Amino acid sequence: MRKISNMTYTVQLLPDAVKAIEKLSPDVRRRIIGKVERMQENLAGDVKRLTNYSPEYRLRVGDWRVLFEVEETVIVIYDIIHRSKAYG
Repeated sequence: MRKISNMTYTVQLLPDAVKAIEKLSPDVRRRIIGKVERMQENLAGDVKRLTNYSPEYRLRVGDWRVLFEVEETVIVIYDIIHRSKAYG
């Protein structure tokens, strides 16, 4: 994926991601939403492309991982999980 300067993305949460975020504590939920909002501008934040894993990308928020893919100008969030369960 190429990063294009001044690229703005929209965010789409899939049902698993919505369920996961609803289960989080208010503090963790607030931190994750803040990082996702910042990621909308040029994929800013601790974003890493994953190898041999689907979805292709993750955003690290402390001990939590936001697993997502980028489809043109849309960030599709598949799940939000604790790092201990993220890649197993």
